[in-house]
Amino acid sequence: METKWFTLRTVEDKESIAQAADILRRGGLLAIPTETVYGLGADGLDETAVLHIFEAKGRPQDNPLILHIPDASWLTRYCEDVPDAAYKLAERFWPGPLTMILKKKPCVPLRTTGGLETVGMRCPDHAVTRAIIEASGVPVAAPSANTSGRPSCTTAEHVREDMWGKIDGIVDGGPCQVGVESTIIDLTVTPPQLLRPGGLPLESLRDALGEVTVDKAVTQKMGDGEKPRAPGMKYRHYAPHAKVTVLTGDGAETAAYIRAHITPGGGVICFDEYVKLFPDCVTHPLGAEGDKAEQARRVFDALREFDHTDVTEIFAQCPDDTGLGLAIGNRLKKAAG
Repeated sequence: METKWFTLRTVEDKESIAQAADILRRGGLLAIPTETVYGLGADGLDETAVLHIFEAKGRPQDNPLILHIPDASWLTRYCEDVPDAAYKLAERFWPGPLTMILKKKPCVPLRTTGGLETVGMRCPDHAVTRAIIEASGVPVAAPSANTSGRPSCTTAEHVREDMWGKIDGIVDGGPCQVGVESTIIDLTVTPPQLLRPGGLPLESLRDALGEVTVDKAVTQKMGDGEKPRAPGMKYRHYAPHAKVTVLTGDGAETAAYIRAHITPGGGVICFDEYVKLFPDCVTHPLGAEGDKAEQARRVFDALREFDHTDVTEIFAQCPDDTGLGLAIGNRLKKAAG
């Protein structure tokens, strides 16, 4: 398959937006930028197009997809019994890194939802992608644009590595500003429940809604027979080829532990303050120990870069689970399996 490359940094490029939207309208696969990670998009109402997403990624078919829309007015096209909480969250956090699980309408295929009667809905904070969705006239099902199991893509070049020749188009909209996927909240249960931590902290959801519980899959592994209610819950994700060991706790103490246990030539993902402790290792700084926004932007880049080396073991420092730390830790621990 020939893959078309679009460099699209402004909504003023109407011709390129129209061409990209046409790929979606005719059932093709289009990699799209968002503020979180790059997505692999297709018409979420077209079962054949959705099947091609799973095929291109090598993704398990019980792993649900998220529908991307340009604004909250599209919710009632695809969802039933939309609660007030959904509009409250949309007004406060959309466009942004938040996915809401709602009851689906019959027009949304079960293939898109992984066999569930619910669907994840999101409005991405990327003007070019919203313009493409608007021009296509269809909701865009889009998991992360990486080969399933690999670290997610935060640049168009990452997408090229995994998807060139497998999909119809790649939209280069610049590097992602958040760097971890969207937060997923289930609004079909009472109280609402966090299914996946992401670019919007749990604390922000609780500030908006009051009580929000946390699904056990956020902090522990799902069993083989359990069905995931949202992307990122069940399967090993974000993994480089090398074995990953994650350490949480005081930065100086975890750095000392890594120093004592790593072999020369090993891989280290660490806070900026401790890079100097590992002169004989392949090191990727995660950002300053107190800067979780920067850590979120860098975590997938760091994991992915190790696949260009001969490293066979990686030790990673992990922030605490407050704020964006919950999402960063979730991604690192999923990478560790």
